[in-house]
Amino acid sequence: MRIEQLQAFLAVVDTGNFGQAAKKCGVTQSTISRQIQSLEKDLGISLFHRTAQTKLTVGGEKLLPRAQRICQEWSKATRECTELITGKQPELCVGAIQSVCAHYLPPILPKFCLDYPKIQLRVTALGSDRALKVLRDGLIDIAIVMNNRLLTTSGEMSVQVLYEEEIKVLMAANHPLSSYESVPLIELAQYPQVVFKDGYGMQRLVQEWFSRQNIELKTIMELNTLDAFRGVVRQGEIVALLPQGALIESIRDPTLAIRPLSQPPELSNSEMVNSAKENSFSRQVVLVTTCDRLLIPPIAHFCDLVQKNLTNNFLSTPELISCH
Repeated sequence: MRIEQLQAFLAVVDTGNFGQAAKKCGVTQSTISRQIQSLEKDLGISLFHRTAQTKLTVGGEKLLPRAQRICQEWSKATRECTELITGKQPELCVGAIQSVCAHYLPPILPKFCLDYPKIQLRVTALGSDRALKVLRDGLIDIAIVMNNRLLTTSGEMSVQVLYEEEIKVLMAANHPLSSYESVPLIELAQYPQVVFKDGYGMQRLVQEWFSRQNIELKTIMELNTLDAFRGVVRQGEIVALLPQGALIESIRDPTLAIRPLSQPPELSNSEMVNSAKENSFSRQVVLVTTCDRLLIPPIAHFCDLVQKNLTNNFLSTPELISCH
């Protein structure tokens, strides 16, 4: 059974004869006759009484309401697909990590809304792993997150690298570690740390990095907002390892201090290179969507805006230039 057969059937019902149905469908009368005959063969039942005024049989009466619903759904589906590829989707949903939502997306969002004023733009702050999961589930269109190659290597994913940023130590201004220009690992390990909650990519990144250094991570607390991190760190000896993008609000805060991590001293050149690779602590921020979504004009345009604006803004912000 084909949709053209059902459309021919409905045209005959509407017009009352095969000749008028052919005109309505823009085909020959013989084509309409063949489509009805083929449909009757598929169903194993006659659909019309072939009289001067074509009338439905009992079988035709049974088919009519279902054929109408099928053709209505088909019309709706084709219309929605056409609207999708021409950029007439009702909304665009973006999930992004907090630092991107707070500092990098705000200049971009109004530009998109001007270009696509009829699209409802929805932006939600999510942890990296959560954002990638809901992207795979089809609940959002774009994720701007810390790269997780375990979740972004499947063939349908499109991954654009935006920038890489160094991880630094956030502490109270009067913290003992603030006396260092760069914090030695052995000293960092002496203090309790606050980390992001389970499900956030940063927690996994910090845990894996400590494991590579063969150092115990003294986790004392899990949080999920940057305001909470700053508030807790101000109180005393607790420290936090955060990426530069998450430290923008802390840079000019006199109650807080930020320090980079130091490399082990007194190494040979070859050892220094190996140590730098092994101890390097940064995160890569990427824009992720699916390849089919990139064919949809509003999504492709949003990705292009992010790629151009966010990358340029990141590289031109003095406080955020890391040791690339």
